[in-house]
Amino acid sequence: MRKLPIGIDDFEKIRTKNYHYVDKSLLIKELLDFGSEVTLITRPRRFGKTLNLSMLRHFFEKTPNSTAFLFDGLHIAKHPECMEHQGQYPVIFLTLKGIKGATWEASFDNIKWLIADAFWRHSYLLEGSTLADHQKEYFKSIVACTASEAAYTISLKNLTAYLARYHNKNPIVLLDEYDVPMQEGFKYTYYKEATLFMSSFIVNGLKGNEYLNFAVVTGCMRISKESIFTGFNNPDVYTILDDAYSDKFGLLEDEVKTLLDECEIKTCQQTCLDEIRAWYNGFSSGHHTIYNPWSIINFINKKCEFRPYWVNTSSNDIIQDLIKDSSEDVKEEIAQLLQGKTIVKQMNENIVFADLVEGEEPVLWNFLLFSGYLSFKNLRLEGTFRYADLFIPNKEITSIYESTILSWFSKKEIKYNKMLQYLVDGDITQFTELFEISVITSFSYFDVGEQEPEKFYHAFVLGILATLARTHSVTSNRESGLGRYDVMIAPHDKTRPAIIIEFKKVNPDKHETLDTAAAGALQQIVDKRYAAELQQSGYTHIISLAIVFEGKKVLVRESV
Repeated sequence: MRKLPIGIDDFEKIRTKNYHYVDKSLLIKELLDFGSEVTLITRPRRFGKTLNLSMLRHFFEKTPNSTAFLFDGLHIAKHPECMEHQGQYPVIFLTLKGIKGATWEASFDNIKWLIADAFWRHSYLLEGSTLADHQKEYFKSIVACTASEAAYTISLKNLTAYLARYHNKNPIVLLDEYDVPMQEGFKYTYYKEATLFMSSFIVNGLKGNEYLNFAVVTGCMRISKESIFTGFNNPDVYTILDDAYSDKFGLLEDEVKTLLDECEIKTCQQTCLDEIRAWYNGFSSGHHTIYNPWSIINFINKKCEFRPYWVNTSSNDIIQDLIKDSSEDVKEEIAQLLQGKTIVKQMNENIVFADLVEGEEPVLWNFLLFSGYLSFKNLRLEGTFRYADLFIPNKEITSIYESTILSWFSKKEIKYNKMLQYLVDGDITQFTELFEISVITSFSYFDVGEQEPEKFYHAFVLGILATLARTHSVTSNRESGLGRYDVMIAPHDKTRPAIIIEFKKVNPDKHETLDTAAAGALQQIVDKRYAAELQQSGYTHIISLAIVFEGKKVLVRESV
């Protein structure tokens, strides 16, 4: 029995140590056919970027002993015009996915050691007369991590030149997860320093470099307008929106079925496959729909236990903060997504982190898409802009949104789950007591001023969706004007109470009070015949609630 390569992204180890391998070797042919000098491919984390670049390294790299045997039986072996390139080039391979640090100093130390290791792999350059004395001293200072920061910014270009002269053949550069230092910098407030360094390092090494054969760069997203690609207009960029390379990262349905069969996982019942799809499929990549490979491998390893695996592979703090601090409109659209609906957004493949900080909504949606937290369909051109319908791809990603939303309340020690349990049980007295505590506690957490209770409305409704979605049908519709928000909670068990909630903000211009506003909200439920809709669906126990705010004062009233 072959083993599952959990956490293993070294192609040689997988091929020689009896691990399962899903054949993505035609990535080599596609790269050679396109012939781009610099190719940037962006995909979400844990979708096979590092493994694919490791495969490219072992295919192209000139080594003392042939590595052609690693490709025996793979798709690429059927293409002799490609196999002519096997083992013919010097290769520089750098993966920055491990570059972590709470400060730029710590992060830069990691980068220095990474570059030092890349130089040391080619320490044979110090022999003979290929390098001048001053170049040998520079080489040694890089390996010893004693060189200046400026020296490291030109290190990639210098190493390509040294290798080209020694081998009489220009090297191939493979740069994996190039955007990790910037994402860490964004998280820990040293974004400017990380961006400036990576800009110099990449531009010096890849732009107009006469010693470069070609380069492949991977990352989660294309970071633009912030110096990374300033003056660097030669990369061919391929994101999940493009058909090129769309089947080379992530797993196709047939690949999943083959892997399940090889692992002797019985999938003869269609219901099993349907549930696997519901949990781990749904990511759009060009014209393909793909599975999350990390989740599938861990699902098999855990004896087919359905649970979120991808969520634990990295911190979701950025996502949590972006959603929590987002506008009411964004929270409303997230509520729609949690209900299985789609939202239409303009596509922009260039992520600008500064705009994320400033709450620019288009950037937020594209960030969620290219990071793997959303998927797309119906990509289309309208005028000069591209648009797509965005949706949450599967149950695993839904769980990330749910846990993110619930964390808002748990951090403030709100007994949110207990409060909602009182609500769905029809114990309105106990619900009201805990709800009032939640309002007092949460208003400051959501930066809500006296005149802006809508932020709490949206957080509360998202919490309902996150908590009750598996046992209830929850629908919501925010009305314009005074910020009213209607919620209807219909349990799957129709013998239990169904709840209609009408939110209302007191309008002082109309001389409203909490009492009169509550009466008006309950009357609105009657006038719009929300209860009739539920009665037609077979519900006999229906509770109508008015929840009314006046600054930080709140009144919950049930119809009698």
